[in-house]
Amino acid sequence: MNDDICQIDDILGPWQSVIGRDFQGYRNHVVRMVTFCQRLRVCRREDVQKLVIAGCFHDIGLWTRDTLDYLPPSLPPAAEYLAANGLSDWLPEIEQMILLHHKLRPVEDGLSPLVELFRQGDLVDFSLGRVCFSLSRAEVREVQGQYPNAGFHRMLLRRSWRWFLRHPLNPAPMMKW
Repeated sequence: MNDDICQIDDILGPWQSVIGRDFQGYRNHVVRMVTFCQRLRVCRREDVQKLVIAGCFHDIGLWTRDTLDYLPPSLPPAAEYLAANGLSDWLPEIEQMILLHHKLRPVEDGLSPLVELFRQGDLVDFSLGRVCFSLSRAEVREVQGQYPNAGFHRMLLRRSWRWFLRHPLNPAPMMKW
């Protein structure tokens, strides 16, 4: 996992000034969700790389566009990263991971099983471990203890409340059926 954390730090480093005071919370969220994915299913090295890249960019539109409707705006930075690193052939799968990570129902027709795994890893973290799939509560708490929340969920609540006040008829635009 240490190599994965180094890769997460390398990818997110250039975004630190954009993410600002939320950086540590977002970084730890990415580490937790990638960790949860790896604990939910044993992955090949290439799959872990895809999870890391998708993880780094999956919520980035929160800051690049300052919007709660952040899924589409999260795609261009991911595409740019993939192109710059000779990984453009991964783009369809990474895009699907990002666009469907807040799907309420399981992803049954994804381009790969990683799309559903990514959704599950994010949901374990987003739900603060209330939804844990095949993980034990002790496993979830262990990961949460290693990589503290650092205000990530508080930031989500703050942004959600501001969005709701401006868009009461569209309270959760990032959620998908």
